[in-house]
Formats: sequence, C-alpha cells, structure tokens
Amino acid sequence: MNSKHRKTLGAIFSDPVNGSLPWDRIEALLVGVGCKVVEGSGSSVMFEKNGRRAYFHRPHPQREALAYRVKAVREYLSKLEITP
Repeated sequence: MNSKHRKTLGAIFSDPVNGSLPWDRIEALLVGVGCKVVEGSGSSVMFEKNGRRAYFHRPHPQREALAYRVKAVREYLSKLEITP
C-alpha cells in the first residue's frame, strides 16, 4: 500500500463520511491491498480477497462515490481487517 492508498483509506474511515471521494481512488486502494477485480455487466464490479466478496456499481455519470458507497467500502475493508 503506497501513501496515496493510505490517504484514501483515511478518507474512507473519516467521520462524517466523505461523499465525494473519486471512485477510481477507491478501486486503486482495493487493488493495492490485494483484492481481485471481476468485472460484471454494465457498471457492476466485484472485489474478492481471502474468500470475501463485495459487489459494487461504479458511479456514473459522475465519478465520485456517494456516502452510501463509501460506507459499504468501509464495511468491506473492516471485514478484511484493513483499517487506518
């Protein structure tokens, strides 16, 4: 995990929830911590690590992840025991 990933991780776990995080930074973090990316149909994407899976829809047309997506990513990272 590089310094940019650490900053993104901190932003994901900040309170109040940041509802304007660029989705590409979140995806880069998940890949950086070792998640496998499986593309679904349309905007859906699955991340898998250690048998744990999370399904998301990429935001469109905007590129920012809204608060509910950031919360879902936070929950997934917590299950993987990845915290700042």
